[in-house]
Amino acid sequence: MKTIKIGIITVCCILFNVGCTQDSTKTKAEKQGWYLSMQSYTFHLFTVMESLDKTQELGLRFIEIYPGQRLGEGFGDAIFGYQMNSDQQKKLKEEAVTRGIKIVSSGVWTAQREEWEQIFPFANNMEMEFISAEPAREDWDVVERLAKKHHIKVAVHNHPSENSYWNPEVLLGSIGGRDALLGACVDVGHYKRMGLDPISSMQQLDGRIIALHFKDIAPQGEEQNLEDVVWGQGILNVQAMMEELKRQNFKGYFTIEYEADWENNLPQIKQSIDYFNQVVEEIF
Repeated sequence: MKTIKIGIITVCCILFNVGCTQDSTKTKAEKQGWYLSMQSYTFHLFTVMESLDKTQELGLRFIEIYPGQRLGEGFGDAIFGYQMNSDQQKKLKEEAVTRGIKIVSSGVWTAQREEWEQIFPFANNMEMEFISAEPAREDWDVVERLAKKHHIKVAVHNHPSENSYWNPEVLLGSIGGRDALLGACVDVGHYKRMGLDPISSMQQLDGRIIALHFKDIAPQGEEQNLEDVVWGQGILNVQAMMEELKRQNFKGYFTIEYEADWENNLPQIKQSIDYFNQVVEEIF
């Protein structure tokens, strides 16, 4: 009996140490349930495989891949999307794993009604947590049914167009009474481009935010267009947005979508990640 007890204690100690080791590899943000992810459109000049390499170089462990991106080396002319066969899907997941990356989502999907029947099984097979999407308003019954069937969250994106879910009222008018699997993918830059305050917009969506397309923007060039800049150097008050998400007890993904300096934006993204971690240290 004594030997059995010693064995049990030993196993418990091993499991405890493994758990501690795994927890110690997490950043302070991740310990709060905040995860930095990469939106592969940031690297749309490159392939999915190259995007995975760049994401790994940045030290990130999660990625959202946009439909239509060329897969790249080892995949011929194939593109990312529900048209991928099972072998291609398996190979892509393996390629991500070898780099320490998980494909947590894909998007932004703007699909025809019949396509949703293929998108959700694809997301399920790829073991995604959610998709970012902008479904047609008349397709919500279909999308909600499929989200519940496949246990895939739908994070609704807000492109800067009045034909999209450009403000919180429009989005809540479509999903307010529907399943909690349906929520928001908040693009803070697009809110500002539509004349909305990102913080008050997020307040309206309290409890329904699944993920963000996170960024900072500033007027650039002769026309003063609002373009991406290093986080903390623009007009969006990144720290205040993060403090609001802390107040909401948000848990989820800050998806980096850096839409500038397309040929080589890794230096700017690295600075943005450093700023994000600096703010996390200050507010937690």
